[in-house]
Amino acid sequence: MNLPLTAVWPGSPFPRGATWDGEGVNFALFSENADKVELCLFDPSGRREVQRIELRERTDQIWHCYLPEARPGLLYGYRVHGPYDPARGHRFNPNKLLVEPYAKDLVGQLRWSDAHFGYRIGHRNEDLSFDRRDNAAGMPKCRVIDPAFTWGDDKSPRIAWSDMVVYELHVRGMTKRHPEVAPALRGTYAGLASAPVIDHLKRLGVTSVELMPVHAFIDDRHLVERGLSNYWGYNSIGFFAPDHRFSASNVVSEFKTMVKTFHSNGMEVILDVVYNHTAEGNQMGPTLCFRGIDNAAYYRLVGDNPRYYMDYTGCGNTLNLQQPRVLQLIMDSLRYWVLEMHVDGFRFDLASALARELHAVNRLGAFFDILLQDPVLSQVKLIAEPWDLGEGGYQVGNFPVGWGEWNDRYRDTMRSYWKGDGGLIGDFACRLTGSSDFYEHSGRKPYASINFITAHDGFTLHDLVAYNGKHNEANGEDNRDGTDNNRSWNCGAEGPSEDAAIDALRARQKRNLLATLFLSQGVPMLVAGDEMGRSQGGNNNAYCQDNETSWVNWDLSAADREFLDFVQALIALRREHPVFHRRHFFQGRDIRGSGSKDIHWFKPDGLEMSDEEWVHDFARCLGVFLSGEAMHECDGRGRPIRDDNFLLLFNSHHEAVAFMVPLLGEDREWTVLLDTAQDSGVGPEDRFRSGDSYPLEARSLAVMVQRSRS
Repeated sequence: MNLPLTAVWPGSPFPRGATWDGEGVNFALFSENADKVELCLFDPSGRREVQRIELRERTDQIWHCYLPEARPGLLYGYRVHGPYDPARGHRFNPNKLLVEPYAKDLVGQLRWSDAHFGYRIGHRNEDLSFDRRDNAAGMPKCRVIDPAFTWGDDKSPRIAWSDMVVYELHVRGMTKRHPEVAPALRGTYAGLASAPVIDHLKRLGVTSVELMPVHAFIDDRHLVERGLSNYWGYNSIGFFAPDHRFSASNVVSEFKTMVKTFHSNGMEVILDVVYNHTAEGNQMGPTLCFRGIDNAAYYRLVGDNPRYYMDYTGCGNTLNLQQPRVLQLIMDSLRYWVLEMHVDGFRFDLASALARELHAVNRLGAFFDILLQDPVLSQVKLIAEPWDLGEGGYQVGNFPVGWGEWNDRYRDTMRSYWKGDGGLIGDFACRLTGSSDFYEHSGRKPYASINFITAHDGFTLHDLVAYNGKHNEANGEDNRDGTDNNRSWNCGAEGPSEDAAIDALRARQKRNLLATLFLSQGVPMLVAGDEMGRSQGGNNNAYCQDNETSWVNWDLSAADREFLDFVQALIALRREHPVFHRRHFFQGRDIRGSGSKDIHWFKPDGLEMSDEEWVHDFARCLGVFLSGEAMHECDGRGRPIRDDNFLLLFNSHHEAVAFMVPLLGEDREWTVLLDTAQDSGVGPEDRFRSGDSYPLEARSLAVMVQRSRS
């Protein structure tokens, strides 16, 4: 393909973006308020702008043209003309090369300079400080792709919600230190799909990997100037393009191959997506894409002073889903990742921001209406981070049917309970059994609750039991960043310890926390490396640490390997017994005359809990009987599901408790499967009967099984 191109045809307003049809490329860009749009073509190096083509066709606010001589691989960007009038919300500046919102591929990284800003930095009057410097040399370039890929018989594993085990990971961090991954592939999509990683996840029992943001994103200028980067990637600039920092081959097909590999191994791929804000920040931010294409259309602006942005995200701006074309952009992006990239679902960052029709959060907003009726997106996994930073943004339990939610109440309760806080057994019981108080009233199921002890944001599991406070000095913000509400306990020493008793207690606490997670109703989510004792040195906000602080450590000690074995056994126990991943909430009463209840709660004396005993502040020990013989659930063919009966005993007190094994029906034998007081976490397989006293050690839990009579 030789540049410049000589033929320019009118083209079509649909589809938006740059679309190769086998003969040429159609270009279509939405801008409601622009006066003129120029398509800029670059040489293969991306350094030299070779040609500008004015898009003279405009249909329903879509500017478009067709280039019959264009081919995949062509590098391009846009310059958009219009009023520069911040007081009215307009910030057009044709001196700024812009990334196209529908770009399927971006080449090169942003190189920061003052030229990326639409105004003269330091000028006292923003309205009079129009910046005429060209920024093209430091901008990534959009690249036309050929979407062809041989998917063969690839299809989604379609894991049932109730069977899911989610594993949250960072593409780069997962493999950067893996000794069995080829050096050239470490930190990439190809490395993630390599045999050593796939084998680890399969042995662990993972059903669904949740990738932290892979949409093309920008490293914040203040981080770059401090020698850091936006490692987590919650700073999107391209909602269709997989970020090339995670690519070994620099081609989009590498991501597709990764997805295909996970599918062939029975695992789903879920993307953590950031549609609530963009990398352009507030009114003082750079002009990289949406701001220069049509600021007033793409962003939520303050009604009586559109110079400023409505910020429900803490990141300076909020996308304007009230604008139909912006809403269409998000929906088109989601469908693209499902239909063209074959992903299986999405976790929406700060999802409440997407529900704001005006100012208040509206759970039946247009975004949710459209998702639920969409024939493609209504069939994939939809998971909300059910809060944002605006007024009324905390919406745990209020998302529509069909959505899963990160349940931070589960996280906080379980952390506090095992730390030894009192007055929690009632809340503990609710969280353990699926948080029916949040989800049952609206017809949702236990699997609406995505349960987690840790996530990317906060302490790792090991740091949760090794630090009382955050240690974020390496972030360069004087340890002011990151939450102080960690609900952590260092077990007697801050940070690494050489005290064997402290190390043993920390190991027990980790077993307690993960055993609780995988024995709870709902969908468990594990963070990469927690199964192997990964530490961030007490950093609870490692968003800018693209180094060994954040990368998974695969150099395992004997204790790490023992813990990994324990976690594998836990997940296997959950997988093999449907009583731990029910599709319906417990009823706690006889159903349809079966003569038995599906759940009972007990005190250490072997008697059932009374209503008033749930609120005792001193209570830190309780037991729960889960009936596998009276599950009152059926399989897909209408046949009753039966399982073994289980007795779970929990003690977060600092002293041991003699727990009386309760009598339930006929006196049958109980076998101890698991006891976190044991170094391995494996139970002694001792046998107990009703009336026997079980020695439940301080800060421990035990699992007993009574085999089904069927």
